[in-house]
Amino acid sequence: MPKNTSIKSVLIIGSGPIIIGQACEFDYSGSQAALSLKEEGIEVSIINSNPATIMTDKLIGDNVYLWPLTVASIEKILLERKIDAVLPTMGGQTALNLCKEADERGVWKKHGVQIIGVDIDAIEKTENREEFRQLMVDIGVGVAPSQIANSFLEGKEAAQKIGFPLVIRPSYTLGGSGGGFVHKKDDFDGALTRGLTASPTHEVLVEQAVIGWKEYELELLRDSKDNVIIICSIENFDPMGIHTGDSITVAPAMTLSDRCYQDMRNQAIKMMQAIGNFAGGCNVQFSVNPANDDIIAIEINPRVSRSSALASKATGYPIAKIAAKLAIGYNLDELENQITKTTSAYFEPTLDYVIVKIPRWNFDKFKGANTELGLQMKSVGEVMGIGRSFSEALQKACQSLEIGRAGLGADGKHYRNIDEVMQKLEHPSWDRLFALKDALSMGVPIESVRKVTKIDKWFLLQIQEMVTLEQELKRYTINNIPKDFLLTLKQKGFSDVQIAYVLGNTSEDEVYNKRKELGLRRVYKMVDTCAAEFPAKTPYYYSTYEGENESIPSPKKKIIVLGSGPNRIGQGIEFDYSCVHGLLAAKEEGFESIMVNCNPETVSTDFNMADKLYFEPVFWEHVREIIDLEQPEGVIVQLGGQTALKMAEKLYQSGIKIIGTSYKNMDIAEDRGRFSDLLKDLNIPYPKYGVAETAEEAIEVAQKVGYPVLVRPSYVLGGQGMSIVINDEDLEKAVVKLLGVLPGNRVLIDHFLDRAEEAESDCIFDGDEVHIIGLMEHIEPAGIHSGDSSAVLPPFNLSASVIEKMEQYTEKIARALDIRGLMNMQFAIKNEEVYVIEANPRASRTVPFIAKAYDVAYINIAAKVMLGTKKIKDFTIERKLKGFAIKEPVFSYDKFPEVNKELGPEMKSTGEAIRFIEDLHDPYFITLYKDKSMYLSK
Repeated sequence: MPKNTSIKSVLIIGSGPIIIGQACEFDYSGSQAALSLKEEGIEVSIINSNPATIMTDKLIGDNVYLWPLTVASIEKILLERKIDAVLPTMGGQTALNLCKEADERGVWKKHGVQIIGVDIDAIEKTENREEFRQLMVDIGVGVAPSQIANSFLEGKEAAQKIGFPLVIRPSYTLGGSGGGFVHKKDDFDGALTRGLTASPTHEVLVEQAVIGWKEYELELLRDSKDNVIIICSIENFDPMGIHTGDSITVAPAMTLSDRCYQDMRNQAIKMMQAIGNFAGGCNVQFSVNPANDDIIAIEINPRVSRSSALASKATGYPIAKIAAKLAIGYNLDELENQITKTTSAYFEPTLDYVIVKIPRWNFDKFKGANTELGLQMKSVGEVMGIGRSFSEALQKACQSLEIGRAGLGADGKHYRNIDEVMQKLEHPSWDRLFALKDALSMGVPIESVRKVTKIDKWFLLQIQEMVTLEQELKRYTINNIPKDFLLTLKQKGFSDVQIAYVLGNTSEDEVYNKRKELGLRRVYKMVDTCAAEFPAKTPYYYSTYEGENESIPSPKKKIIVLGSGPNRIGQGIEFDYSCVHGLLAAKEEGFESIMVNCNPETVSTDFNMADKLYFEPVFWEHVREIIDLEQPEGVIVQLGGQTALKMAEKLYQSGIKIIGTSYKNMDIAEDRGRFSDLLKDLNIPYPKYGVAETAEEAIEVAQKVGYPVLVRPSYVLGGQGMSIVINDEDLEKAVVKLLGVLPGNRVLIDHFLDRAEEAESDCIFDGDEVHIIGLMEHIEPAGIHSGDSSAVLPPFNLSASVIEKMEQYTEKIARALDIRGLMNMQFAIKNEEVYVIEANPRASRTVPFIAKAYDVAYINIAAKVMLGTKKIKDFTIERKLKGFAIKEPVFSYDKFPEVNKELGPEMKSTGEAIRFIEDLHDPYFITLYKDKSMYLSK
């Protein structure tokens, strides 16, 4: 069936602020769907309250509403604009719940809007645990014995009937919120109460636990003719018991028998066809008994999910793009394969490589949190590695995490206590994978590891092979290592850093040079969806060690943009937003734009965004070899947050041009001590300070500058390691802890300006003219991290004198650092005196917020200034904000109810929302200011 021509305009509902369980993947899906519909001549309207997304950019939607995700906002849009259909499957659980609520209130019917991509019955059948269970029974799909409970008494009766261990699964929640395992009767009452409270309908499913069974996911697409295809099979490395968002996952499935896969495939198709009459994407989760291959269904999500983004990047099949076209009436066989351009979209991708996803956690931001993994998701982001083997993909994923690891072990950071290691295997947390490798290195038998972890033996054998290779490597030196053996190590994903460590007395550069001498260089393979059966047109690459290199450099001038890696607290989606605009600006200025990133959730790793995408770790060895191959004009590091910025020194030392601000000047701003010296030379006020490299030096500095003091390291993002202390004892503990985590770092000891206000500025400097992008005033005082503060644009309570000083100091410092592109500055204001706290010579988390508030493409402008192809005077900049815009941080404390929620200098928020008000009498602002004013009174 061709597209439904009655649909002229579509409203896409976004997912709102980033929270644990609902992150960047929906920016990717929403953006892809919007562009897909625009290709069909459909007017696209978007509602989303998240200013940090590409989805809420004017280049994605025809009409963008940065409004709260409420039924009232939906009604306001429908009164303002003719909308024919709503697509709620691209915004996660938030969008589905809002669509359902609007339907219950009769909003869609009242305004003649049809729901596409899913139907309300499907949402109800899949989100209501009892309806889902009954449907599975009706169609003959196995489920674990279970019973629904809407009250405490019903829950107790269900538990008595089913027996322990059991699982509590609340209805209509995201990321497993409120769910969990209950192993014994004594823990049941508290777990049941949490589950009932978490469910918006006060409903839970009490289910028999299948701990230790294997877990799998299938990503499906279905059209209106009931054609269904399986895009990807995904296997969880971790067994049942750990939320799939917190589990290491592998595609394609590695340990699934063909018979079991075919059975699972048939059941998934039967499930998708049974939940309702709709066309679009779907995610199905299964559990398999390793003893006999019995299959039970866990859940089905009738929407684009977290795994959909992963499956899209893993296969090259753009699920959200095709799902959007199916939603408006197309059938699969009528659509083009987006990669080959010669075959239809009605095919199932074939992979001749392996992908491994590893979640990224931020437990360091949640002091006192229960870090054991379970049914409730706790990770804040993820990375993906692609390789020709599981081992290669796994090592690359470990290198991508940015936790200071050079791969899976073999880097001097291993655990040495066998009891500690076995404890970590039994109680999984962020580091269980590394502990598993250490256990095998210590000689713990594979069977013992399997019994404790319930991880499939095949995976353990692959990691045991790495241990064996390390033992063999110890026999050699850099001078006599055989070429074939070195090739084997590289094919198994070992980094030059790891090889150097195991060899001993050897540097990374020596291993790199040895490889060059032996002719062992990375080659790049194309992600083509069809295992090279058909020619592919899409320049989307991963590296490996084989014969043929499929990435042929063009003669065009090139710019490489380094991405921001995994999403985490302090470095979120806003940096991906900046990278995407950097790519687009480079294209517009006539360069070939090349992206390097390893985050499967993001828009920057959509193969349509750059002229060439390298899905590789933002890790020096990988970046270096891409640069060797492509020979770019330069590399942009200003847009990818601290991830890219950390690469600047290596680039500078290697003689590679950094586009924008020079490395030396960026380093002055990043080095807290040198930056304070610059302020002194410029006669700009700053808090009294000193620099220390030991706890003893820190105490001497504190006694000179006076308590309270702010303790902070250099070269970090998100306030990592910052604390305010009031005495010598606390200072000594803080400094010793900092230097333990960040050895070799210089610690800055500032006098803390108690009860000061905080504000910030963002600017662009082109060498001649400074353009102030925006000035913001924080509602919280200095001492609360800027990412956790509500910020008002423009300032609402600062005097003209203070604003003038902020502008003067911004310009003075931009010129002194000879900035090219973006700079963010933060100020403390006390008794009308303006003190400079810090300057960040890069894209900040506030620039997307300001760009959306003023409706100006500031990152695009800044990127062209960085490239040197444009000056500020070449742009006509018109700000469109009427009244004020407020940036409101959003937290995910529901995942960690036990942690201290008090805010301080270290960032804790996971996302942000934007709110527009006409004046300061707006009830929202009055309530917000009143709620936050408690900080000022302390």
